[in-house]
Amino acid sequence: MVSAAQAGESIVLASTTSTEQSGLFNFILPIFEKSSGIAVKVVALGTGQALDVGKRGDADVLLVHDRAAEDKFVAEGYGVERKDVMYNDFVLVGPAADAAGVKGAKDTADAFGRIAKKGSNWVSRGDRSGTHAAELRFWGSAGVDVKGQGWYKEAGAGMGPTLNMAAGMGAYTLADRGTWASFKNRQDLTIVYAGDPKLYNPYGVMLVNPARHPHVKKAAGEKFIAWITSPDGRRAISAYKIGNEQLFYPLSR
Repeated sequence: MVSAAQAGESIVLASTTSTEQSGLFNFILPIFEKSSGIAVKVVALGTGQALDVGKRGDADVLLVHDRAAEDKFVAEGYGVERKDVMYNDFVLVGPAADAAGVKGAKDTADAFGRIAKKGSNWVSRGDRSGTHAAELRFWGSAGVDVKGQGWYKEAGAGMGPTLNMAAGMGAYTLADRGTWASFKNRQDLTIVYAGDPKLYNPYGVMLVNPARHPHVKKAAGEKFIAWITSPDGRRAISAYKIGNEQLFYPLSR
């Protein structure tokens, strides 16, 4: 994941499993490293865990996808000026037979409600990630309390392992489109619901506050943030595709 930068300068980027497992970082970071001479060491975790890393000062920059948690992180003084970077979307995946009839859902809440009503197996990330937080919001919008439900399983893991578990069980799950596109072990899983604007999934970037953690590499971190939100960074994000499918779309500042 880390290529050697000429100047020997480096930063730690705490980010999500979706950005790593989709292959995005393997594509865009060498472009930044070549132009800047700054190597980027990625720590890929769920968003909640990545924010914890930032709170401890164990990263220089965060790139995550849970807007409410990001805003709280900045408001509490742990981060500096969150900026929009890019977006993709979530997709509901499940067995092709679709016993819960999710393909006929009128919106996301209806899709989740159908799974609960049928009692179809569901695999949750269960890891405080941005995807997990979104999933819990969707259950709430469907009026479903998942606590104690026998059909509701928690992987406690990243997106790839969660998809593997769902594939093995023939279960439904929520995935980010980038990881799904790069996931090889689909078995009988397919996208059963997508396209609702509520499934929009934005990513933000911010510097860990050097006033709280003086060892944070402020100048190098700011260079990365400036690049990934610049026209060059946006072009790199747009250029990453699997097959002919663009997985992430840059957001203008």
